[in-house]
Amino acid sequence: MLVDSPPEPSAQTAPAPPGRRAVRVAGLLVSLAVLVLVALASIAIGAKELSLEQVWHGLFKDSGSYGDVVVGERLSRTVLGLLVGAALGLAGAVLQALTRNPLADPGLLGINAGASAAVVTAITFFGVTSLNGYVWFAFAGAAAVGALVHFLGGSRGATPVRLALAGTAISAALYGYLQAVMIMDEAALGKMRFWTVGSLASATTSTVWQVLPFLVAGTVLALGLARPLNAMAMGDDTARALGAHLGRTRALSMAAATVLCGAATAACGPIVFVGLMVPHVVRSFTGPDLRWILPYATVLSPVLLLGADVVGRVVARPAELQVGIVTAVLGGPVFIFLVRRRRTAQL
Repeated sequence: MLVDSPPEPSAQTAPAPPGRRAVRVAGLLVSLAVLVLVALASIAIGAKELSLEQVWHGLFKDSGSYGDVVVGERLSRTVLGLLVGAALGLAGAVLQALTRNPLADPGLLGINAGASAAVVTAITFFGVTSLNGYVWFAFAGAAAVGALVHFLGGSRGATPVRLALAGTAISAALYGYLQAVMIMDEAALGKMRFWTVGSLASATTSTVWQVLPFLVAGTVLALGLARPLNAMAMGDDTARALGAHLGRTRALSMAAATVLCGAATAACGPIVFVGLMVPHVVRSFTGPDLRWILPYATVLSPVLLLGADVVGRVVARPAELQVGIVTAVLGGPVFIFLVRRRRTAQL
């Protein structure tokens, strides 16, 4: 196994009572059903109005007509939204557990800044203009910053505070570089203006296949970290007593979050609030056990992302609002409400 699980049950890792477990399983099944409905709505509803007959024809009898082409584009967009939403939610939950900060997200550790800086570098200095070209730069930038944050945070002796401080410092430096380059290069400014908002509009089958291996690997790794992260939530000394390897768990958590956020950001740009809000909401009804938080976040985060994308396509017809704008507008007030509730879940 990649990580060692604590040999003794704790308050967070002990089996849930049968009744509570049944409720959680039922809730997860309901969440999956909602996700399917939202995914179907993402295919059927858009800036261009199509009948249900046209949607059905495009899905199962593609003849190359205008309606079939639109349905094909929406299908790629929906699949990418499912993958990216799941990645952001899962990465957000892992980062919140790693830093013991319920407000942690990919931006806290500099991952978004690394991807953005790499993209503007590719556009300005290497002449890259297509998504297929700079998706790899974005992923490499996110991975490099993730490794650097872990190194500066103390490597094997990394602590949540050190990781957060290292990520904040690197983000500030990279965003300064980003602004300087865009001011000097109008072409980079034009490209980055669209990319930094966060959008699923440029999704293609090629994009999906490019990021799929990274997202699958990151998902498997993140889900395997639930038990050791549960142990670390009780403090380093207790985690050591339970047999958890702190350095290894932190390194693997950083690797999982970097792979997930790097691939998602490379494909769609930095989309805010999904990785921050969904794990926080999930924790309010599952409790602190990451064995349930991670699966729920993986399922419900795409619901938020695809739902926001559908809203953005409908409210601005015949144009559309980018999904990053919609998640920020809708997510901000909801998150403030949740934070101000008396029974807001704690890590």
